[in-house]
Amino acid sequence: MNKKEFVEKLSKQAGLSKKDADSALNTMLDMIVTTTKKKDKVTFTGFGTFEATKRKATERRNPRTGETIKVPATMAPKFRAGKAFKDAIK
Repeated sequence: MNKKEFVEKLSKQAGLSKKDADSALNTMLDMIVTTTKKKDKVTFTGFGTFEATKRKATERRNPRTGETIKVPATMAPKFRAGKAFKDAIK
């Protein structure tokens, strides 16, 4: 399911116009990104947690040349599914 299909289903199930459903979804996603960017967690009990995690700096090897490349430390998004979500998928 892509975003357009999701917005259509959301508008039908919530009784919203497609424009309002799209706006609500975009607002929610922007809030998740903004909050995790500040290194805070966003938790939806039963669904899951969105957070930013720090990846350590590492050294990798270029398979073609064998040259060692230093990869700097960086922040990466992480999602951990909640128990109810995991159980629903099983």
